[in-house]
Amino acid sequence: MERRFLSLADVVETLSISMAQGYALVRSGDLPAIQVGPKKVWRIEAKELEAYIERMYAKSRERLKDPENQDS
Repeated sequence: MERRFLSLADVVETLSISMAQGYALVRSGDLPAIQVGPKKVWRIEAKELEAYIERMYAKSRERLKDPENQDS
């Protein structure tokens, strides 16, 4: 059975980004997350990570369709 929730460390490793970038995604709301437990650690649902990745693919496809917007 797959895990429903991932740690922020798992997510940043999957996306090959820094922990600071991971926190920024969570704080901005781009990657929905919850804080759990007494230490208030961030957890991200696997389906939310997959949805984020799909949004980034869609954004990339749109940039490729618009040659004037390739650097954004």
